[in-house]
Parts: sequence; C-alpha cells; structure tokens
Amino acid sequence: MPSSPIPRDTVVDSLVDRLRDDVLSGRYPPGSYLPPERELAAGYAVTRTSLKHAIVRLAQAGLLETRHGVGTRVRDYERLGGPELLPMLARTVGPAWMAEIFEVRREVGARVAARAAEHATAAPRALLRDLADEVRNAPDADAAQLAECEIHRVIGGATGNRVYGFMVNALLNAYLAVREGFAHAFADPGAAADRLAPLIGALCDGDPDRARAAADAYFAETEAIMTKGAR
Repeated sequence: MPSSPIPRDTVVDSLVDRLRDDVLSGRYPPGSYLPPERELAAGYAVTRTSLKHAIVRLAQAGLLETRHGVGTRVRDYERLGGPELLPMLARTVGPAWMAEIFEVRREVGARVAARAAEHATAAPRALLRDLADEVRNAPDADAAQLAECEIHRVIGGATGNRVYGFMVNALLNAYLAVREGFAHAFADPGAAADRLAPLIGALCDGDPDRARAAADAYFAETEAIMTKGAR
C-alpha cells in the first residue's frame, strides 16, 4: 500500500496522478481489482469521496472499470484502450512508449503530409507559412516548440479527413505531456525552422510526393535530435 499521504491542496488531482501511476507502473496490473475503497482511501490518506472522484476520472480515461457490488478493476488498457491514454503512458512509463509514438509519428506523419499537400486550400497554406515564421522568430525554445506543434495540427486539418486530424492530435497530446524533455531540439529556432522548410515548401506547392519524402526526412531527423538529448 502507498506510504505517503496525498497533499491536501489539490487532493483529487494528486490522487488521480498517484493512482494512475500505480496502475501504469504495474502495482495494480490489468485484470486485478483495487483494494476495497475504505482500505485504499486510508492508504492514500484521503476521504472515500475523493477516492470515488478519482476513480470516476480514471474510469472515464479507460484505465479502470467499476462493477457494482464487486469492486473496481484495472482494465486491459493495452487491448481495449484508445489514444486518449497516450499522454498518461508517455508521462508515467515514457521511454518505451515514446519510442513507439515516434515510430507512428514517422509513418502516419508522412501519409498525413502527402494528403495535406494534395487537399490543402489557400488558408491552411498561408497559416503554415505564418507558423513557420513564428518558429524562426520565436523568442525561446518553448515558443518555437509550441509553434511547431501547431504546424502539425494545421497539417492534420488540411488533409480534409477529420480522423487524420484526430490521429495527429493524439500523437501531439502524448508528446506535449513530456515536451519539456525535448525542448533542446528547439534551442536554436532558426535551425528548427530550416529543418521544417522543405516540408512547408512541399505542402504549399501542393506536391504530395515531395511532402511525403520531406515529412519522412523531417521526422527522422528531429527524432534523432530529440532522443539524443532527451531528459
């Protein structure tokens, strides 16, 4: 059982984080039942009301399921879960999941870029140029990183397929949960903008083949930079 009490100021938020970490780290493996509520609440030094709120939130996230009269069980989230779990997994058991997230980022990102080059209208192309300028002129790594993330959201939306947009959002949400560890890739905003330039150019020229190749090269290069100095 947990040994240290939860801070009182943000008790439910803190409890959600602690319980989530205990589930994803394997303290409570998939298929197992959590201890009875009274015992679990005492272990975390919280009220049963706070515990119930935390359990509801984790059930909504797809980690837990409560069966009336039986108890709360950890779901088989790898088999049944969806992309909404990726931020939790990246934050809690990051390295292994980030490797897989980067792999999907490369493969999906290249396909999304090609489709966006084919279907993008004038408005998203103009926005991409503006965002590329934001990256180049960013005052610091954090601003450059956030502008780069917005570029990928615009590319996802420019495909004309909302499911692609959701997939891009899911990957970005996972990345943003741990983005501080990758900020070093944007320490030089001008260099970050230079890396983006071939992709932005292909998208704005409406060339799907160039966009696919540029995206593949961009994601491979940035992954190498990000993982080399990741914190």
